Amino acid sequence: MFGTGKKPIEAATIVHTKPETIIGANTRIVGTLTSDGNVRIEGSLEGDVEVLGNLIIGETGRVIATIKAQRVHVSGAVKGEITAAESLEISPTGKVWGDITTAALHIEPGGLFRGQSAMQVTGDEPLLLEAPKVAEDYGDNHH
Repeated sequence: MFGTGKKPIEAATIVHTKPETIIGANTRIVGTLTSDGNVRIEGSLEGDVEVLGNLIIGETGRVIATIKAQRVHVSGAVKGEITAAESLEISPTGKVWGDITTAALHIEPGGLFRGQSAMQVTGDEPLLLEAPKVAEDYGDNHH
């Protein structure tokens, strides 16, 4: 009675999902990849990767880059520095060479990691360990 016959779009029916970008197995990229969604790399990439969502490196993926993402899952090969705000997972076929910084690290049996890892701390870090105290007369052989 009061309208044009069109149903209004209800806000509850609109689903907000982050888009996924897929780099195929036959694709090679040299440069910077930036995305506010999720990215899956099956091809090769050399450069920098900055993803606000999740980054998946598939079994055929070969990446030489500095990586920043929320969550990173490696089933292929990565050489470079990885910063994963939430978690880094290396599958049985995954290989990572480089330093990593993440809040949670999971390496499945068969997965390879060569480098140094640092855990991100969300709050103030409690000082549970104190530096060892050095005796002032250390080295003196007085009896």
